[in-house]
Amino acid sequence: MRFLLPLLAAACLAPAAAQDTIDRCRIRPGTQCLNANLRGADLAKADLSRAAFTRSNLSGAKLAEARLDRANLERVDFQRADLTQASLERADLRGANLRGATLVKANFSAADLNGATLSEADLSGATLAGTNLWGARMQSAKLRGADLERADLRAANLTGANLEGADLRGARLEKADLEGANLTGAQLEKATFRFANVAGCTGCPKPDAR
Repeated sequence: MRFLLPLLAAACLAPAAAQDTIDRCRIRPGTQCLNANLRGADLAKADLSRAAFTRSNLSGAKLAEARLDRANLERVDFQRADLTQASLERADLRGANLRGATLVKANFSAADLNGATLSEADLSGATLAGTNLWGARMQSAKLRGADLERADLRAANLTGANLEGADLRGARLEKADLEGANLTGAQLEKATFRFANVAGCTGCPKPDAR
């Protein structure tokens, strides 16, 4: 019995996400959870790399420091979810809804966010280097200090977005809507703004300098 007690204690202390099955969805790397209901689930620090959650509901979920590298998250509902310091390298987030989500210092390197919604999301200090944000809806998003080097922001809606101190070197912002955005202190070397709307934008290059 004295040998059994430590084992039981260890099992009780193990992360819940490593053992749980939620809505028939096994929480583990490579899991297939299409159209699953994981609303408000506590998945902090869970390893969900290469998992598939297409069209699932993860609104309000706790995913701080979770690993979602190379995961299929197409059209997933992440509204108001907490993905603080989560890793989503090369993840497929096309059409995903991240409105109002907390994405502080999250890593989206080389991820695909084509057509995703990031309105009012907090991406302060996030890494989006080489990320595809073509046509993304990012109204009033907080991108202060974010790394957007070489990001594709063509036709993105960044009206009212805060990009203070962001790294936009080599980023593509052709036809982006930057009306009322704040780019104070942003690094803009080799960034392209052809046909972008920069009306009322603080720190944006002048139209004749594009």
